[in-house]
Amino acid sequence: MTKILIAEDDDHTRDALREVLTMEGYEVIPASDGLQAVDFFRAENPDFVCLDVMMPGLNGYEVCKQIRRQDEKVPILFLTAKAEEIDTVLGLELGADDYMTKPFGVKEIIARIRAILRRTASRGGGRTDDDFMMDDLRVVPTELRAYREKAEIALSPRDVKVLRLLYERRGKVIDRNTLADEVWGVDYFPESRALDQHISQLRKRIEKDPAQPRIIRTVHGAGYRFE
Repeated sequence: MTKILIAEDDDHTRDALREVLTMEGYEVIPASDGLQAVDFFRAENPDFVCLDVMMPGLNGYEVCKQIRRQDEKVPILFLTAKAEEIDTVLGLELGADDYMTKPFGVKEIIARIRAILRRTASRGGGRTDDDFMMDDLRVVPTELRAYREKAEIALSPRDVKVLRLLYERRGKVIDRNTLADEVWGVDYFPESRALDQHISQLRKRIEKDPAQPRIIRTVHGAGYRFE
């Protein structure tokens, strides 16, 4: 199911969009201000973002900047009551895919969202089903790479397996035996330190601060966990 983040401070508009898009089969993540939108984007990894421009906390332009620092591909549609050309240009220059001015019709915004999703998918600009976010790190298994803002991090197939397992079981502790069985398989020996050494090296490449990891956290005496 395609996941759409709607950042809109007007309750009526936000609720109406949530109802309409849910009826169309989308999963909707509503945010009432810019700060909440940034938090939800990092936590929920949406496939599409609708941003109101004038919001408390952070305005839509600032939210767009923060999203683009960690994800260059997710489609972004600005929603605003401001129709001046300069605002349209600014939004597009910041990385938005399109711009709609209020008021707009239900059929119009659904058609616009579908058109943007088709366009970004056809040019290879949309996120694939395989990509996933871990904190501010975007993991792209098909490329064997991860991205943080403008930085590109090379990954091995084994790195991807470790990260995917932690991501799919986020919030749960994965013990060393489970990690070893699912990632190393028959080549792993319980007495080997290969797993711990691999985790240590992977942390050095993907964590902002390997001494205080946010992606691969050690649960002493139990295993590893991604929140």
